[in-house]
Amino acid sequence: MSTNKNHLTTSWGAPVGDNQNSMTAGGRGPTLIQDVHLLEKLAHFNRERVPERVVHAKGAGAHGYFEVTNDLTRFTKAKFLSEVGKRTPLFIRFSTVAGELGSADTVRDPRGFAVKFYTEEGNYDLVGNNTPVFFIRDAIKFPDFIHTQKRDPQTHLKNPTAVWDFWSLSPESLHQVTILMSDRGIPATYRHMHGFGSHTFKWVNEQGEGVWVKYHFKTEQGIKNLDAQLAAQIAGENPDYHTEDLFNAIAKGDYPSWKLCVQIMPLEDANTYRFDPFDVTKVWSQKDYPLIEVGRMVLNKNPENYFAEVEQATFSPGSFVPGIEASPDKMLQGRLFAYSDAHRYRVGSNHNLLPINRPKSEVNNYQRDGAMRFDNNGGGSVYYEPNSFGGPKETPQNKTTPYEVVGYADSVAYDHDDHYTQAGDLYRLMDEGERSRLVQNIAASMKGVQKEEIKLRQIQHFYKADPEYGQRVAEALGLAVQQEK
Repeated sequence: MSTNKNHLTTSWGAPVGDNQNSMTAGGRGPTLIQDVHLLEKLAHFNRERVPERVVHAKGAGAHGYFEVTNDLTRFTKAKFLSEVGKRTPLFIRFSTVAGELGSADTVRDPRGFAVKFYTEEGNYDLVGNNTPVFFIRDAIKFPDFIHTQKRDPQTHLKNPTAVWDFWSLSPESLHQVTILMSDRGIPATYRHMHGFGSHTFKWVNEQGEGVWVKYHFKTEQGIKNLDAQLAAQIAGENPDYHTEDLFNAIAKGDYPSWKLCVQIMPLEDANTYRFDPFDVTKVWSQKDYPLIEVGRMVLNKNPENYFAEVEQATFSPGSFVPGIEASPDKMLQGRLFAYSDAHRYRVGSNHNLLPINRPKSEVNNYQRDGAMRFDNNGGGSVYYEPNSFGGPKETPQNKTTPYEVVGYADSVAYDHDDHYTQAGDLYRLMDEGERSRLVQNIAASMKGVQKEEIKLRQIQHFYKADPEYGQRVAEALGLAVQQEK
């Protein structure tokens, strides 16, 4: 016999007789430990928050679909891209990077752009940012970089000295720093920004032929950004501005959309291109590798419950489907492990069983047990492989395709160390207004740096990208710096 839906129950389904008063020994007596309903409420309340994400803690999400608009089956055998007009459901999470769960939406920060495609071959996660590059290019530097973006362990305050000390000692960050400090460092809304896979990936077709690929989501709402002063004002008046904007737009039927394009590079070009194509601090020139349209992403449904869908959503760049594979990008290689490992810690070993993460396709494997296993845990089926009882087996046609690896096992840097050309090109693409605001933003950010040595070291990087760039930052900071030869 089921309980009336209007009757309050405990988590084990028993009706609750009194939800207003706890059991006590007399009217003023101490509370009784036998009040199991009270104990359950308090214990569950203490555990209502899973640990927030170390990075990308503050975010907003939405459901939608992806529709193929161009036949690219000559490049990839991924089934969700197999025919024009095909639609795949998806979930997206936008986020800031450095702030905590309660931080303001309109801070100067990259934005996460994570898309989960629920394909018939399993989930495919494309976990990128609203920038085509990143600050570092080797995952071994990631914990140190993020430490500089978080709070000082003594003062518990943001520390611009740590931020600029790290950047000045990591010249590969210059390209992303220039983007971050430009107008695009503060998008007007999540709807008015591009998204990028950032890394290089590999596409493989039915014949086993591969190409290198980069993803570009182009907003169909147009690019809009916030002035730094207006962003600061909004942060004080409505710190959830971007979250509110996305929810309200979808609620009133103004569905945001993006056109997905890719750049395609033949495998052999990786050995001769003027920049290392696996270096995530660099872009590929669109003159060399033009954008090719793939399809269109539309967001048309808000979450029903923020925690269940947005907070518990887990994304990993290692969630591939046949036809899409990893590249030797050092930063990507580290993320293939780190993201899923973070979710196993934060949400639990069975996070992929949650409705928001569970694939639409059937899941067949020999993983068993673990905390919060809430399906039938494989029932009485065979629980090891290989076996003689007809359990699921590997499909050799879905093996990852090989790529050549040469050299000695060693801690090796990228061969190319030109950190200045692309940052300088970006500066020279800006008009005078954009350059002025860029310099103002950098000067404002560096004002709190405690050591002049750090400022001077960073200015040398600006000089190397473009002499005017370095000179204007130096003047804004009141420093006299000679360009390093």
